[in-house]
Order: sequence, then structure tokens, then C-alpha cells
Amino acid sequence: MTLAPWLKLARLGLLTAWLYSWLLVEGCGPGPGYGTRHRQRKLSPMSYKQYVPSVSENNLGASGRAEGRITRSSERFNELVCNYNTDIDFKDEEHTKADRFMTKRCKDCLNKLAIAVMNQWPGVRLRVTEAWDEDGHHPPGSLHYEGRAVDITTSDRDTKKYGLLAQLAVEAGFDWVYYESKYHVHCSVKADHSVAVEKGGCFSGSGLVTMADGVQKPMSCLRPGEKVLSLSESGEVVLSRVLLFLHLDRESRTMFFIFTTENGKRMALTPNHLIFAAPNLKLHHHEYEAMFAKNVRTGHYILSTGDNRGLQPSKVVSISLEEMMGVYAPLTEHGNLFVDGVLVSNYASVEDHRLAHWAFWPLRVLFRFFQTVMEENSQRVVVNSSAMVLNICSTDQTFLTNVMHNSSSSICKKFPDVTVETENEHSFLQQKEVYWYARLLHTLGQIFLDPQKFY
Repeated sequence: MTLAPWLKLARLGLLTAWLYSWLLVEGCGPGPGYGTRHRQRKLSPMSYKQYVPSVSENNLGASGRAEGRITRSSERFNELVCNYNTDIDFKDEEHTKADRFMTKRCKDCLNKLAIAVMNQWPGVRLRVTEAWDEDGHHPPGSLHYEGRAVDITTSDRDTKKYGLLAQLAVEAGFDWVYYESKYHVHCSVKADHSVAVEKGGCFSGSGLVTMADGVQKPMSCLRPGEKVLSLSESGEVVLSRVLLFLHLDRESRTMFFIFTTENGKRMALTPNHLIFAAPNLKLHHHEYEAMFAKNVRTGHYILSTGDNRGLQPSKVVSISLEEMMGVYAPLTEHGNLFVDGVLVSNYASVEDHRLAHWAFWPLRVLFRFFQTVMEENSQRVVVNSSAMVLNICSTDQTFLTNVMHNSSSSICKKFPDVTVETENEHSFLQQKEVYWYARLLHTLGQIFLDPQKFY
């Protein structure tokens, strides 16, 4: 390869760095809702004694199992952080600051909720009546003993606000919210080290995507360079190239939400992944907003494929939880794809599909640049950039990178164009777990963007 393409790449890198800074502020883009101003979703108050998600607190799909009581003399006490947010009132009736101690995840969710409360009710603050418990006032196994749970009210103690306060807590990212008492709302989170917290949003390895020839292929057998069904900006079902995997972990066992629709669709995705949904039946795809999977309710409508690859709304009739093997998150050119016949975003952890899609624009440009370079060079080209190498043969202009699921070898053999990866082989294009560029964007986004947007 000549030096000229690398000089172009350097200039392009500077351009994309500048562009990304601008996109953090001005982001908008394709997908359902394209060309319209993002609308604030109307919140519905939770009912008394309702809990979200609708499983027990210690279920893996909620806050997870208790890990043991933490005392001031415990080694794990050093994992707790003290919350000095001046926008939150801490009851601290023990005068020991115990109500200020909590896990980092709990603190982050609480701080997001404090902002939401002030925005919802100007002049009103969030009030914490109980957080970490060192005095044994709760039942055995309570997450209060680990700093993973808080009981909250509003500073004006207006009980009429508590139903909406509970829903705001769900939106703030608490993993389990219970409108437990007429006098407070109980919230809890997963452990900081929990795999479910650290992982990005994904699909299971058994999720089916539709290929160019109409054949349905398991996600575990999908590879970069192949084309899958996606939705264009104009609402047409089109083919979109898979560029890479934003998250790939073959061995991970993760809890998935299972959505079943009235027309028989059944698909699985993680709670923090974005899916296009609407609380009521909408006829135009632009009216469907991207939201976290955990916020979809029975009775909501999602978009699915109909006759002749058309697009049709489908009512969600049931939602369940299931632990499954493997997590996969492909990135397509259009920023979305159909999994098990349901339209879903490529993105997770930030509740703004349009912003996320534009933030990945530089990566898509780089891939197009590499394709142009490969077309200009007849010899074998190897491009190595930050642990990302594209190995291309002159007789095959498609990506030959293999991202197979080892346990799915027998399944993938049914697809003649797929070569299953052995343990001694590795994917140059693909990093295990969360892709470095996605991690970078997530870190920058948490610095510059509204924390309310994050899971």
C-alpha cells in the first residue's frame, strides 16, 4: 500500500474527532423518528404495591442475589461511597451518615433521580429515608445491608407524588423499584461487579436475522460483511451490511427480556438495549421511539416484519425473563436490524438512538474508506489499527473475519458460507466483549451528555 492512503486516513481521523465533538451536542439521525424533534415520553405513575420489573427483587433479572452484610469493619465497606449530593435530603436519624453510604451504582442512579425530581417538581428535592443499614433493622438478606437499596420520598412528603416518583426511579436506572408503602418507595440495584451491569446491550446467540437470500441465520453464525434485513430512513425494509460487533461474548450467560407479540413474534434482548416501541398503536414508523427494553410494557406496540417483508405494528402480549448463553450486538450500516422479525436498534445504554447512530458515523466512514483502498489494490491488504485488522483476498472482496460461537458449531455448519472459528484462531476485526470505540463513546457521553439519557 502506498503512503497516500495513510495520509488521507490521518486527515480523516482529525476530521472525525472534530465531528464527534459537534455530534455530542447536535446529534440526530436515521431510524424511526428521523426528521422529528425528540419527544419526551409521557410517564405513567406506578400503582401502589406495583414493582418493576415484575419479578422478585433478588431475581437475576432485577437486582440479583444478596451477597452478604457489610459492616464498617468489613473489607467490602471500602467499596461503598458516600453521597454528598446537596440536591438530596438525607434523613440520617442515626446521625452516623449511614444513609449516605451506598454502592457506586446506587449513587449514580440516585443522583440521576435527584435531577429528574427537580425537573418534574420545581422546588422539590429527593429525600432518602434509608440507605445502608448497619443496625439490623431490616429482614435477613435485605440489600440495605449492602448499600444497594434506598427508601425514598419527596422533600415535601406529598404522598400523591410517590407513584410518579417510583416511575422516575425506574427511568433513572434502578434495577428494581417497588411502591412498597404509602409513605415511601423502595429502590435497589445490582452489585457493582455484576456482569449484567458491566456488559453492553445485546441479543442472544440464538436470535435469528434474515439474510439477503431470505434464509434466517442465528446471531452466533453471523459475520461482518454479510447483509441482513434492516429499515431505511424512508421506512423501507432493505439490506444492510454488518460492519462489526459492538459486543461479543460467546461464553457469557446473561438475563434477557423475552417479548412475545400477538402475531407470534418472540425475541430476546438485554434490558438496556434499545427497541422501537409506542404505548399505543401508531401507523407510521416515525412515531415509534427508541426506548430501553426494560421500559417496554405489555400492551405496547413494536415494529415487526409482515407479508412480503413489509413493516407492521405488533402488540406485546407477554414479557418474561430468561437466562441464555452468548451475547452479540452487531453494528449495521443503517443502525438497526430485524432480530426474530422485530425491529431493534444497534445501540444500548444511552436512550437516544439518533445520537448514537451519528456518533458511530466516523466508524462507518472508516470502513467505507478501507473498502475503497481495497478496491484500488489488487494484492492482499492487511490494515492494522488499534487491534482491528481487515484481512482481504483479491478474489473475495467480502470480510473474511470469523466471529462464530464455538458452541454453535453444528448449527453454523448448515450455512456453507460460514467457517467456524476454532479456539486457536482469533478474529482480527473483532475484540471480545465491548468494542473499544463503543467504550470510548460511552465514556465521553457520560462526561458531556445529560445523565438522564444513560441506563
